Amino acid sequence: MDFTVSDSIVFNENNLIAEDISKLEDAFKQLLSFFREMGLWTLLEGFLLLANALEILNEDRFLAPKGWGLSDFSSGWTKYFKGELIGLIYATQYLKVPLILLNSICIILKFISG
Repeated sequence: MDFTVSDSIVFNENNLIAEDISKLEDAFKQLLSFFREMGLWTLLEGFLLLANALEILNEDRFLAPKGWGLSDFSSGWTKYFKGELIGLIYATQYLKVPLILLNSICIILKFISG
């Protein structure tokens, strides 16, 4: 079999591509192992902390001066990202009792599990 210069270049490029794919596979495996170690519980705690952060935002002192008040939400901003975010903030402020219960459950489970 005769190999020409172009065949060796193609062979070399294929080896480089295979090495890059191998590196990507290793990085993806590391990312997956990180998420496995992190676990679903940590992810749920993160969402609970985010809901708590949105809950404590005060409209009069923080949201309205920056243009994020309820009046901005009702004036047609609902189809934009800002309107969706304002709606999310106000939705979490109506969930005070469920958030208190979820925080209590989280605290109790942390005491039990250590």
